[in-house]
Amino acid sequence: MEQEGFFGKEPLELKGVSYLADTILLLRFFEHRGEVRRAISVVKKRGCDHEKTIRELTISGKGLSIGEPLVEMQGVLTGVPTLAV
Repeated sequence: MEQEGFFGKEPLELKGVSYLADTILLLRFFEHRGEVRRAISVVKKRGCDHEKTIRELTISGKGLSIGEPLVEMQGVLTGVPTLAV
């Protein structure tokens, strides 16, 4: 499914797609400390429970790396995170 724009509060519309997929991953860009970063989370996994955390995704010359859960931040999926209280 195509993402319109990079940042902002965009509604997550899974109508028409959700029933076709066994697993849906949400990839988002977010700004943190003057850098554009990527976040990844599992929105749906059919047939079993799944992890519900949001983690940073890093792409480098060595490949993909998935970091620890972003538990100290909120608003990552909107593209403009703040420190969680």
